Amino acid sequence: MPTPPTPHVPAALDPRQPPPPEVFPASVAVRRSRTASTFAWAGLIGFAGLFGLVKARRSDALDLAVTLRLQANRHALLDRLMGFVSWPGFPPQSRVIPPIGIGLLFLLSLPLEAAFLVAAWGASLMSTVVKAVVQRPRPLANEKLRVVVAPLGGSSFPSGHVLTYVGFYGFGAYLAEVLVRPVVLRRTIVGALLGLVALVGPSRIQQGHHWFTDVTASYLLGTSYVVGLAALYRRVKARRAQVHA
Repeated sequence: MPTPPTPHVPAALDPRQPPPPEVFPASVAVRRSRTASTFAWAGLIGFAGLFGLVKARRSDALDLAVTLRLQANRHALLDRLMGFVSWPGFPPQSRVIPPIGIGLLFLLSLPLEAAFLVAAWGASLMSTVVKAVVQRPRPLANEKLRVVVAPLGGSSFPSGHVLTYVGFYGFGAYLAEVLVRPVVLRRTIVGALLGLVALVGPSRIQQGHHWFTDVTASYLLGTSYVVGLAALYRRVKARRAQVHA
């Protein structure tokens, strides 16, 4: 009786084949994913801790001290920089810039990345939900504390600016890092986006719109969200690559 032919298995799907040199071995990939998961859980735990402190009004003294410290360094150039960093987070530009970025990915024939960037933009919805629960008053201007006039609404905790920036611009930086081939262009895009993310928190405090714990909680929650979203993106991307191999 003739031996049935061995079905052809593409190298990308054959577990007996070693991975290409550009790809981590499975054992290393598992360890790296565990590290990311641990980082995400640590962010969520940190956010929960700050949530409890704010609800119990045990962070007020620290928040006021940090705000006064940042606002003590008054300089026209610094004020303009902080205003520039916060500007994309206010309407109407906050409702225009993200769709432009998402549409650009569609034009570049990257529908999966566009869909995930939509999900990243959805981080702002978490801010709306948590704000409704906490209902923390925003800082009020007095003889010591300065509040820059701006179209503000809702409660102070957490910072919607920071959470949106970490979600949308942070995940955008991740996509640029893994997709853009030219080194100079990649580093320019990633640097600009991460610069916005890093500076938006201090800008919200310096302008008197949020407390220190507001922005810190948003950094923690937003980072956990982006780490989880990036892990899901890698899984979907790898599965699609196997199907088309």
